[in-house]
Amino acid sequence: MIELAGVTKRYGEKVVVDDLTFHVRPGSVTGFLGPNGAGKSTTMRMMLDLDRPTAGQVRIDGKRYAELRDPLRYIGALLDAKAMHGGRSARDNLMCLALSNRIPAARVDEVLEEVGLAAVARKRPKGFSLGMGQRLGIAAALLGDPEILMFDEPVNGLDPEGIHWIRTLMRDLAAKGRTVFVSSHLMSEMALTADHLVVIGRGRLLADTSMPEFIAQNSRSFVRMRTPEPEKLHDALCAAGIVVETTPEGAFEVPDVPVERLGELAAEHGVVLHELSPEHASLEEAFIRMTGAAAEYRTGPHGALPAQARGAAEDPTGHRGARTAGKDA
Repeated sequence: MIELAGVTKRYGEKVVVDDLTFHVRPGSVTGFLGPNGAGKSTTMRMMLDLDRPTAGQVRIDGKRYAELRDPLRYIGALLDAKAMHGGRSARDNLMCLALSNRIPAARVDEVLEEVGLAAVARKRPKGFSLGMGQRLGIAAALLGDPEILMFDEPVNGLDPEGIHWIRTLMRDLAAKGRTVFVSSHLMSEMALTADHLVVIGRGRLLADTSMPEFIAQNSRSFVRMRTPEPEKLHDALCAAGIVVETTPEGAFEVPDVPVERLGELAAEHGVVLHELSPEHASLEEAFIRMTGAAAEYRTGPHGALPAQARGAAEDPTGHRGARTAGKDA
């Protein structure tokens, strides 16, 4: 389990992470979402002691990361696939990690086979494609067969087969009782992978809830109805006290009424229906609705950042255009 209690990170006057408290529990895939600049990468770095919190604490199975003996056996992480040594072979990169964490050498070949890199194990990662480098980073995360896995943008650079593989891997690990924590900007992929969501904006916690609850609480659901007899259907719905919204195409949108009730009502009045379909918001729509006010970087009417956002694009030390751990994706 990963536990954050009152975690805050400041760079000078800039508060990047603001009093974050949440738990990442075993047995499910927890998605970590937030707009650009929300503090996600900084939070994940603090989990691994790559950044120190200004206040609060992070615990991995009850201990700070730095207190873990052989940490790769507790938690495996993919934060930056390019962190591998480009001059060493893929196998040697993993062997160094294995030796430093007392992991058997045989495990190196196992994970290379698992991620599909066995055939290029002797090649140097500086010549790898983006997807191959990503697979090597995933192999490093899996190396210690840890109970906790953290992935930042795990599908980056992967082809469709690779995306399906990593999605299935994460869900299988969670089903075996592992703790899986994944950050991604791909809402369609997150919707297929995550069971639970932690959402932050401007460094603050916005939501800590299940995927269905998050969508239900931050979206508008309705039933769409189309008929060749719009006036007859409209009168029947209004007579039943049902609020109806008409679309420009002439369809009806009916919120807060079960689809079964609407079908029965149409049948009672002899109305022919060409469509009767419940419509639910996607994760992307729910995410935008919740985080719109917390987005630090927003596009202006002509594609330019507003002045306030341009000013915020400075890094915590005041250098324009730079990106640091304090200005993460």
